[in-house]
Amino acid sequence: MAYDEELAFRIRALMATECGVDEKSMFGGLAFLIKGNMAVAASGKGGILVRVPPEETDSLLEYPHTAPMVMSGRETRGWLRVGDDGVATDRQLSRWVAIGADFARKLPPK
Repeated sequence: MAYDEELAFRIRALMATECGVDEKSMFGGLAFLIKGNMAVAASGKGGILVRVPPEETDSLLEYPHTAPMVMSGRETRGWLRVGDDGVATDRQLSRWVAIGADFARKLPPK
């Protein structure tokens, strides 16, 4: 499944005022990176992948439509998958994009 281009457009609009943003094909979707660090991605499996502070992973998983990101059969702390229903409104999406951008902005540039 290809990523949702409308969702990518919505993310792009939210990231438009951010400095140092690049787009890159990653994880079967379209990732948005800040100074080389992924903040959020329109996932090829639907919904988004979002980078979060690892210590906040468990508390953020309490939000509806969230799940741990699983790579190679293992849950990856600091990364969440948010399903389509969790980003259906602009308010929902903007919250997740802000969380991902805030964390990526604090990381050292790559």
